[in-house]
Amino acid sequence: QVQLVESGGGLVQAGGSLRLSCAASGLTFSNYAMGWFRQAPGKEREFVAAINWSGFSTYYTTSVKGLFTISRDNAKNTVYLQMNSLKPEDTAVYYCAAYYGSHYGGQIAYWGLGTQVTVSS
Repeated sequence: QVQLVESGGGLVQAGGSLRLSCAASGLTFSNYAMGWFRQAPGKEREFVAAINWSGFSTYYTTSVKGLFTISRDNAKNTVYLQMNSLKPEDTAVYYCAAYYGSHYGGQIAYWGLGTQVTVSS
């Protein structure tokens, strides 16, 4: 079966950095656009970043543009989210997702279970 397993979350001070990883298995990884979403306590899940099948194209929500970087290594079946200049409002559970198809913008086929990111002030 398909599995998306996130790692790399933790506690960090404001201004610090974290790198999240999502290891995929059970699917042909390069056939899927990948994305990161997050959900803060008491708030709706929101889109963070996405990357197409090859890594050629990326897209970010405005609030993280220039601060977060999504990347992928198809040889390792892994997608990453490098998060710099973290702020307390970035505190959330971060979820890895695989889109239907090779380009982002549509519906999600598979979700990971999430990894907690906590940013202290």
